[in-house]
Parts: sequence; C-alpha cells; structure tokens
Amino acid sequence: MKKIILAIGLFAITISVIAQDTALIYRKLDSIAVIDQKVMMPMRDGIRLATDIYRPKGEGKYPIVFSRTPYNFNTWVDGKMTTRTLEEAYQAVSRGYAYVVQNERGRFFSEGEWDILGTPITDGYDALEWMSKQSWSNGKVGLIGCSSTAEWQMAVASQNHPALAAMVAQGFGAGVGRVGKFMEQGNWYRGGAQQMLFTPWLYGTQHDKMAPRLPIGIEQKDLQRIQKFYDMGPEMPRVDWAQGLQHLPVQQTLPPNEFTGFIGSYVNASGISFAGIVKANLPSPLSVLALPALAK
Repeated sequence: MKKIILAIGLFAITISVIAQDTALIYRKLDSIAVIDQKVMMPMRDGIRLATDIYRPKGEGKYPIVFSRTPYNFNTWVDGKMTTRTLEEAYQAVSRGYAYVVQNERGRFFSEGEWDILGTPITDGYDALEWMSKQSWSNGKVGLIGCSSTAEWQMAVASQNHPALAAMVAQGFGAGVGRVGKFMEQGNWYRGGAQQMLFTPWLYGTQHDKMAPRLPIGIEQKDLQRIQKFYDMGPEMPRVDWAQGLQHLPVQQTLPPNEFTGFIGSYVNASGISFAGIVKANLPSPLSVLALPALAK
C-alpha cells in the first residue's frame, strides 16, 4: 500500500514539474502544428544551420514565413522554456503558414564561423532553395525580421530567387555613401564618430572564437535533447553603461557649453542625453558632427 501511495505521489510530482516547464503556448501550438526543432539545414559548402520549423498539421502545402537571425531564439534559455518564438509560430500556423526561424552560421547551434553583418549572401539563397523544395511547402517564402534580422533580406532579394514572394524588413541598417546632402557612413559612425549605441550592442553580441562549440555533424535528436541544458548563449557581466560610456572621449567631443538643443540619439542605450551641433576636428566636408534628435 505504501508503495502504491509513493508511486502516486511521484507521478503527481512529475506531472507538476512538466506543467511548470511546459508553457501554455507550447501546448496550444502543439495542438495545431508539427514542431520540428533543430533541423540542420545544409548550405552549399556543407555547413549546416540550426533551424526550428513549425507547420500546420496535415498533408497540405503551405506558404512559409521565414526569419534568419544572429540572435538566440532557442526555446530553452538557462534551463527555462521561453515563449517568444512559440508565440510567433502560433500566430503564423494558426493563419495557415509554416513558420521557420534559423540562426546565421556560427551562431548558437549553427555550424560555421560568424562574420558580423557579413554572412554569405548564398546562405539566404540556399535556405530559400531548401524550403521551397520541402513536401509541405507551396514554394512561396516571405521574409520577416527587424534590424540584424532584416539586413540580410536586402542582400538575398538581389539574388532574385523564384521562391521569394514577400519581405517585411523592419529597421534594417543604413548603407554607405552620399544620399543628397547626407554622407551616410553605415550603422557604426556619424560624422566620423562611432555611435555609442553600438558599444553596448557589440558588447552583448560579441562572438568569442574561443567559446565552447558543439561537434560538427551532431545529430538532430541530440540537439533537441541538449537545447534544454545548453542554450549556447554566453552570460556577459553586467555593465552600467551610463558610467561605462563616460570613459569614451565624449567629454572632449561634447564640451559642457554644447549641452543644449535636441536630445541625442543615445539616451536609450546609455542613460545619457547628448544634444546640439558639435564642432569636431574632422576633415571637410565632415567638419560638423550633428547628433540626430529623438522626439520628445
């Protein structure tokens, strides 16, 4: 009798743990979707990119919403289930789309070496080729993403793959060159000075080549198992950027009597507001550094 009671107690504890670890959105998604995580999609050079696929149940052929990103979309982070990707997948699948999210090469569970903002254009083309040929695909792929998850869309669109049917490129980075009276220097610089918002971004996104890596050729079933324990995301020490950015040559660039006018574009990243038109020792025609304004 005691054994039976003990067994029932252990079963109840197990069910409780599962309920705590499994988000409600996962159960909702599982009821309507085939969940196929850590599919290793092959590129033309043999490198495989970690891909999570969520598609409607059934034998139909579906259009695809595709997001490729350098950021961590893993369902499990620090041993806990996260819901953002699952919620996005549910929104797509419930509307009759397959939802596919993939890490750029060299990021998290994807193989290869990561080149910041310089991943091969062919990776996007190869992903479209692979997805368009799957038995559950209707051959049409739409792209979605913001910032670094949008910039590659510009490049892959130039490849004119027949499967590319739509793009939602949100907040993608600027180009380089002169546009009218503006001399654009890409995301990193304004008037020859580094944008401070990218200092904390680079700190959090940096890719240490000496970080632990998974063996090449690891099987999907092993990736699905270990993703619950290892999200492959480094934990960086916290930095007080309001203080940290004071070590940059900001005080020399922005003398006290120049702190007037518009609010600078770095307030959200650093907690510091900079403003006005700042004179700097820059070669012509970049003799004046104008800090963009934020709406008050």
